[in-house]
Amino acid sequence: MVSKDKGILYLIWIVTAGLLFKYIPRNKIRHGLVIMLFKHVVTWFFGLLVVEKGLIQYPVRFFRKANRTSFTFEYFVYPAFCAIFNLNYPESRNKFIQLLYYLFHVGIITTGEVIAEKYTNLIKYVKWKWYWSFITLSLTNFSSRVFYRWFYKDEFKVKESN
Repeated sequence: MVSKDKGILYLIWIVTAGLLFKYIPRNKIRHGLVIMLFKHVVTWFFGLLVVEKGLIQYPVRFFRKANRTSFTFEYFVYPAFCAIFNLNYPESRNKFIQLLYYLFHVGIITTGEVIAEKYTNLIKYVKWKWYWSFITLSLTNFSSRVFYRWFYKDEFKVKESN
C-alpha cells in the first residue's frame, strides 16, 4: 500500500511530466534539456546546502539512502518548471509583463512548496521561511535565463534581427 505522501509524489511526477509535454515544443526539446541540466547543477548545490545545514528536511522522499534532498523537487520539478519558464518566456513583451511572468512562475512553485510543507510530510521547514524559497527560485530562474540566452545566443541574434 502506498502512503498518502508517496502517492502525492507519484502524482507530482505525472503532472510535471504532463506539463512538460504540453509546454515544451517538440522543436525545443534540446533547449529544454539544456535548461534542465543547468538547473540541476544549481539545485544540486543549493539543495544539498540547505539540507546539510539543517534548514529544510524532506521526511518522505524517493532514494532515501542516496542523500537527504528531495529528488522529486530538486532534480525534476524545479528543473522542469525552469525549462517551461524559459521556453515560454514573453521575450517580445514589455518589462512589466516579463516581471509578472517571473513572479507568476516563482509564485506557483513557492505556493506549492508552502502547501506541501503545511499539509504533507514531503518537506519541513526547520530554519527556513517561504520567502527564502521565493528569493532563491527567483535568482536561479534569472541565472538560468541568462545562461540560456548565452548558450543559444546565435539563435537569439537571428530572432532579434528579424
